[in-house]
Amino acid sequence: MRTRKPPAVLGALLLGAVVVSAGRGAADMARRSSKKGGRGSGEARALEGAAALLAASVLADSAVEHYRGSFENPGMFAPLVSAATALVAGLEGAATGATGARAFRQSAFRLSIGVGAAGLAFHVYNIFKRPGGLGWLNLFYGAPIGAPAALTLAGLIGEAGESVAGQPARAPRLLGLPAGRALAGLTSAALAGTVAEVALFHFRGAFQNPFMWAPLTLPPVAAGLMAKAAVETPAKSHPLTRVWLWATALLGVVGAGFHAYGVSRGMGGWRNWSQNVIDGPPLPAPPSFSALSLAALPALSLIEKEADETGGEGARALCGL
Repeated sequence: MRTRKPPAVLGALLLGAVVVSAGRGAADMARRSSKKGGRGSGEARALEGAAALLAASVLADSAVEHYRGSFENPGMFAPLVSAATALVAGLEGAATGATGARAFRQSAFRLSIGVGAAGLAFHVYNIFKRPGGLGWLNLFYGAPIGAPAALTLAGLIGEAGESVAGQPARAPRLLGLPAGRALAGLTSAALAGTVAEVALFHFRGAFQNPFMWAPLTLPPVAAGLMAKAAVETPAKSHPLTRVWLWATALLGVVGAGFHAYGVSRGMGGWRNWSQNVIDGPPLPAPPSFSALSLAALPALSLIEKEADETGGEGARALCGL
């Protein structure tokens, strides 16, 4: 009898834990569905929606890539389950924010954080176990580092939305920091990491289409602007950054269109979609820029609220109030 390799055993254990956790969360939501109270925080709902979009991107991308890998490791099903659960949680949070479903949303987002971290470890192991170890060839064709990281980001953004929703609207905090600044730093780093992965794969494609340079122009500037917003003192409004983020979000949509065009150029075009979608440029990848940009916008809103609050306190002090 053939014995399973340790990574396959670990993958099977991970999948089992994910299924049990997702099932418990769904059961908990069903039990508490009678509580219909919602939340009024626009920033919280925007973060939940951005988490849902990023989870949808990860779900579609993982489904295609792991299908191409024939789901060799049972753990390759885990990100599909966790991303689908985070997608449902994010959509529910953005649409209603029902109080009774809060435990489900939190468990779904935390599950995504954990599964993404485990997936990152599996992908790094995959790269190092290949002949030659860490090198350009294995970075090009090994398991992508950015995919599981995106799942963790979806969980972090959704969990941030839950945290913001559960705090006073005037001055929410994350990890002891003002929520807006913490989220600005997170989205800045996430955009920078996504740009690095895109640069790697577009370099692999030899930038054969001039538009392949587009993701290396707008998003890096957006990352820099968000980093600036995270650290500048005093906090202030950011009209230019908002415009740049919307342009980056639009780039994600346009990028999906270019990837669809790339799929159509394969042998047989869309009539041979079952093969070309797997071998062509990944359709779900560009919308990750849209999701991260949409997560950065409520961070700016929270920073601007912080600026208004600081200004208000200063005015009250001058007036002797």
